[in-house]
Amino acid sequence: MRRFGSVSIRYKGKADLLTQADLESQEAILGLIRRRFPGHDYRAEEKERKDTGSPYLWVIDPLDGTTNFAHGYPVACISIALLHRNKPILAGVFDPFRQECFLAEKNRGAKLNGKPIHVSRVNRLSESLLITGFPYDRSEKSRFYTEFYRSFMIRSHDVRRSGSAALDLAWIAAGRADGYWEFNLCPWDVAAGCLLVTEAGGKVTDFSSRVWRRVDDFGRQTLATNGRIHSAMKSVISDCLAPKTGRPR
Repeated sequence: MRRFGSVSIRYKGKADLLTQADLESQEAILGLIRRRFPGHDYRAEEKERKDTGSPYLWVIDPLDGTTNFAHGYPVACISIALLHRNKPILAGVFDPFRQECFLAEKNRGAKLNGKPIHVSRVNRLSESLLITGFPYDRSEKSRFYTEFYRSFMIRSHDVRRSGSAALDLAWIAAGRADGYWEFNLCPWDVAAGCLLVTEAGGKVTDFSSRVWRRVDDFGRQTLATNGRIHSAMKSVISDCLAPKTGRPR
């Protein structure tokens, strides 16, 4: 937060930004892990990785929503997950702008600032509020991604886009929205949010309703819902992905 409103920006890609806040946050987190859990492996967004074969792996996004942060737009968070043999067992997402700390432990539920949270009870896609995001290749594939947006926009109450996947998933867990989809995310974007959603009673899969098995699969296709509209959202996505030649619109 000391850096918010006054940051220098570096470019990892055309629309992929890096600030000093990302690096300082990452080093603070990794410093704690190295001291307290020296035998654990870790994988962090800003090219920090330890891979010794430990069954425990920390997956870290030190600042999710960097583009927002760099522009002074107050939607960003820190996301940390601990995996045991590729399965999330602990998760934390912290929103410093709202002072909201989302925590989850496998088989122990999810909490927001110490109070239990649960996904929404919305049963119909037509009555849902959805969230999405667009990957870094959006300028090259804008028509492809906006087809999904259009399809969901006309079938729901509305669609939001925050620019922070980890925060989006935390808000699904808290019942603030009902469903979320996105392509081509990375493990550090979704590892914590996945456990938050499932421990809050929701469901997270790829677009074929398969649960992620390997760490490298985390986020490639992300469909997270309250569970009640999961199949309906999957059907819309499947229709958008299907070849359109000769099919009625």
